[in-house]
Amino acid sequence: MVTRLSWILLTNDDGIDADSLQKLVTALHNKGHGCVVFAPKENNSAVSMKLTLGKGLEVERREDIRENVFQFSIAGSPCDCVIAALDGGLERLTPGVIPKLVVSGVNLGPNLSQDAYHSGTMAAAREAGMYGMPAIASSWSSFDPKGMDVSIDATVQLVEAALKILPETPENVNRPHVDVNAPHLSAWPDESRHLWRKDAKKALVSAFASGEIFLNINVPRDWKGDFASTRLGMRWYRNAITFANDKSTFKLGAAKIDVDAVKDGDVDADLVGVASVTVMPSWPQTHPLDVDPALLAWSLKNSEGGLPIWLR
Repeated sequence: MVTRLSWILLTNDDGIDADSLQKLVTALHNKGHGCVVFAPKENNSAVSMKLTLGKGLEVERREDIRENVFQFSIAGSPCDCVIAALDGGLERLTPGVIPKLVVSGVNLGPNLSQDAYHSGTMAAAREAGMYGMPAIASSWSSFDPKGMDVSIDATVQLVEAALKILPETPENVNRPHVDVNAPHLSAWPDESRHLWRKDAKKALVSAFASGEIFLNINVPRDWKGDFASTRLGMRWYRNAITFANDKSTFKLGAAKIDVDAVKDGDVDADLVGVASVTVMPSWPQTHPLDVDPALLAWSLKNSEGGLPIWLR
């Protein structure tokens, strides 16, 4: 039986051997947190919420001599890893370990704007939310690993801020209780109840703790320690297809990225060297557990100059 302490479940889409993931594990372990890793065996970047159905997925325990650190590689996608951990894997492989928070990353490369649709890093955090767990997705806004240590520092700061507001034991993992009338939820297609107005901060903490929202952080190359609460910005991938000489094959990868300015946009914060923290809904619009968009707007408007106000 593992001794009682705050555990963090970590995953990513770059694979279990990625330096960014392993550096984050070390940093969190050095802060006194228990770390359990369920991560893809190989790189699974840009797979979004891919699931591997009807196929046996190999689980390999990786040797780690540190106390309160367990690592498992999964021959599957980031979402496969989250489901494997939360839907029975932890109970079977690490009895007594109950994570307080899920962290996906740190990803090599940004996850901004419409990357939210393609990112395996963000997908893992969203999957955790759908399973009722609070979650953070973290990315380093460069494909050059040099200087990435600042993204580890920023992520640890955000993780520790989140841990302070969360209950010691997650109350909604695997969703044993579903309350479609919770104050933080949308009433669509009826007019929104806005029940959260009595205590917006409490409603946001509840939404995060129960997995209805997750946090997406991007840390720029020239980060100097500042955070900004953001929304998704706008950027456009241009000339994304490169054909081979014989025109029988092509590669995807943008040759150019254009940006349109957006007030409080994550792209815009990144361009000025500020780490963006975006509050993201876990469920699609029109789903009964979709968070009230007016509550997300309240969070953004009242969180100028730093982390979301309900995390401070």
